[in-house]
Amino acid sequence: MSNHTLSRTLNLQGRKILVVDDDRLNIRILKGILQPEGYLLAEAESGEGALEVYERFQPDLVLLDVILPGIDGFATCVELRKRHADAAAPVIFITAKAESEDIVAGLSAGGVDYLPKPFRAKEVVARIRTHLQSRLLLEQLSQANEAKNRFLGMAAHDLRNPLASIRGLAEFLEDPSIGPLNPEQKDLITTIRETSQSMLRLVNELLDVATIEAGELKIQLAPCRIDEVMEKCAYLANMEAARKGTVVQIEPLPKLPAIPADEAKIKQVIDNLLSNAIKYSPPGSTVRLGLRATEREAVISVFDQGPGIPEHERHRLFKDFGRLSTKPTGGEKSTGLGLAICHKIVEAHRGTIDAHNLPDRGCEFRVSLPLA
Repeated sequence: MSNHTLSRTLNLQGRKILVVDDDRLNIRILKGILQPEGYLLAEAESGEGALEVYERFQPDLVLLDVILPGIDGFATCVELRKRHADAAAPVIFITAKAESEDIVAGLSAGGVDYLPKPFRAKEVVARIRTHLQSRLLLEQLSQANEAKNRFLGMAAHDLRNPLASIRGLAEFLEDPSIGPLNPEQKDLITTIRETSQSMLRLVNELLDVATIEAGELKIQLAPCRIDEVMEKCAYLANMEAARKGTVVQIEPLPKLPAIPADEAKIKQVIDNLLSNAIKYSPPGSTVRLGLRATEREAVISVFDQGPGIPEHERHRLFKDFGRLSTKPTGGEKSTGLGLAICHKIVEAHRGTIDAHNLPDRGCEFRVSLPLA
């Protein structure tokens, strides 16, 4: 889409611009260029003044002179980014200097562009329009993403109860006390149970993703015995592993003091890593679960005997729907959401999660959680 077409479809009237310059003539020139475009303007004559006006005016864009009384333009930009992070308005530096070092310093401070003095009206209008259009598009994309998350959450929530009921009824029909089933009926009910379980897992993952992306992931920190959580996870995982003749082997666990963590969320992470290890290891494998401590962290490791992580696909590993070329060994389904959810849960605990290919075969997934 051309800039001309974009300017027609995106209404920039009333967008707010903060002009920061200690030279009144420059401010008057910029006002003369920008006010006819329908922008709302505020002004400041120092870095400190810019920070104060910014809070009150909440601009969509900042035109910021490099040389100012008090803190300079670069320091002002850094402070804006520090206070407002990704929500900070884009900063275009105003400078009479054309040296590349100044431009690089401005971009390193968080600026998105620069305007050289003396001003050329068409260049000023074009550059400002481009950055305002980009900001407006990002705002619209964010709103669309929020709407998508709300819809996804509602749809998944409405589907979860019926699927849980279907799975429960299938398990009920499999109970021998209900009455004998012929082989065909037994296969049919098993298919219903396994399919509903797979769909329920997907729905729960979609709910988790919608909750996380909406910024509603709640971490309830409380003293948590990681070794006890791991023992429970290994016990349950062995039931799943038995279907493939695989064994989950838990290594001798050190007795660590309780650490601050959300036990249910950490259990979800370990369950997911063990399920993946079983899924991608060949039948008859041994999946190992281990725990060690450093001075500052508890480190949980899950070792599988699968094909490992292809190096050229590593960047997809913890992304939403980030499926790799490796396939489950027993025909199991994979949504590509589990590891992304694990990453966000661990990140919320101020921990880290990563994966390392083992020398011979297999992979180690490692979760590090702060001890305090």
